[in-house]
Amino acid sequence: MGYRLRVTGFRLLVIVGILCLLAGCREYKVSDNPTLRLVFSKDTLRFDTVFTAQGSATLQMKVYNPNRSALLIDRVWLNEGKAFRVNVDGEPNLELLKNLKIYGHDSLFVFVRVNIDTLNQNNPVLVTDQLCFHLHSGNTQQVELEAYGQDVERLGKIGQGVHQYPLGYTFKATKPYLVYDTMAVLGKLKIEAGATIYMHAGACIFAYDDIEAKGKQEAPIRFCGDRIDRLFDSVPYRYAAGGWDGLYAVNDGMSKRTYTLEYVDILSGNIGLYCYGNALRQRLQMKGCRIHNHTQYGLVLINTDAEVSNTEISNCASYCVYCAGGTHKFVHSTIASYFGYTNIRIQSVAKEDAAAVYIDNLSKTAPETVTSFYNSIITGYRSNQLVVATPLDRYYPGAFVGNYLKTDSLDLPHAVANVYWHAEDTVKVFRNDFYRYKEYVYYDFHLDSLSPAIGAGDSIVALDYEFDRDGVSRAGVKPDAGCYQYRP
Repeated sequence: MGYRLRVTGFRLLVIVGILCLLAGCREYKVSDNPTLRLVFSKDTLRFDTVFTAQGSATLQMKVYNPNRSALLIDRVWLNEGKAFRVNVDGEPNLELLKNLKIYGHDSLFVFVRVNIDTLNQNNPVLVTDQLCFHLHSGNTQQVELEAYGQDVERLGKIGQGVHQYPLGYTFKATKPYLVYDTMAVLGKLKIEAGATIYMHAGACIFAYDDIEAKGKQEAPIRFCGDRIDRLFDSVPYRYAAGGWDGLYAVNDGMSKRTYTLEYVDILSGNIGLYCYGNALRQRLQMKGCRIHNHTQYGLVLINTDAEVSNTEISNCASYCVYCAGGTHKFVHSTIASYFGYTNIRIQSVAKEDAAAVYIDNLSKTAPETVTSFYNSIITGYRSNQLVVATPLDRYYPGAFVGNYLKTDSLDLPHAVANVYWHAEDTVKVFRNDFYRYKEYVYYDFHLDSLSPAIGAGDSIVALDYEFDRDGVSRAGVKPDAGCYQYRP
């Protein structure tokens, strides 16, 4: 038995040796053959937009030697050497990279960062360089490096806490803003069409007076986190909720406040827009807006009268819409709760077992809550996406007309001409109610061609809302529910 084991072991060694010879073990001798070249995992290393005077994330690539013979890299350098910083296999000083041997079928890791000086420009500026490799054989190869530098107007400082603006503040559209910590605007807050406001982690804006944010369809106002690079190659940071705190419209005085938001995108924070008043002394008018991807709430209305039209409020870990006190009218709006419905874990919190819309009319001390929906969509992957918490259902005065609703509990006298979801339904409501990062498919709440929301709207209601959020006309056709009219 022992003899057989020794023979078997000997045969195994012979077989392994033969396989190595057949595979052609790599050569350690450096080749001067000018036809042998390096291979790069990327011909061009592109950064997303980078704020000037602020470092970027680190990108990486690999340098391969696909040949059997070793190659000698005489030196590595940057043509410009101003904005980009390079680390090759752990060495950050390119001057020390001399006579670098890379064996056959071996590779090197290259890490690159960029830090762009202030450009004194409003628009992004392309900054380029070339990372060059000179081989001992005489060949020189290079990788292109590209980044767009963007000047920003910085408000506050990290760790400063609250920075106040007693006379109000105006966000202009000339160049983007970067807000740190808590911005307290005691006077009127005004935002010009086309303005972009980047919010640092934990940053928030408190508005204690009127808000006038009038974007346009072709020049929307945008609030988002300041991580504009990528979590992974196919996953931008903007897809991850919780990148900043939120917007708060607070009325703790005795004067009436008016909040006007038109074509404002509020993206990927903890809270979208939180409106609170100690009495019914403020009014919100929201048109053509998008509140999307938040770790808590989308739109909170407490003691606030509101009219919301042609607006998408989607993907919040808790309620997309919470109403408590006040009269609220939602017309041609899409409220969709599919937070975290993806095949990659990019969110910092899990989805709560919460409906897309919660109407709280149970308080004995606060004003009555009267919330109505017309030609709207309320849906999500939960079985019941609409909760009307009121003492006597049959006497609740809110209306629901011409909507597509995913609910199993709505039994009100003012709920007429709606289309309801049924458990056996298999048709899609939207183009994409999920996120698949490998296929680069993101949520899209435009209507699917077979959506039950097509034609569900009330024609009389739609007369005052001729165009949808994209500018598509509803005239002459049966209006669809939601903020997007279907178009092939």
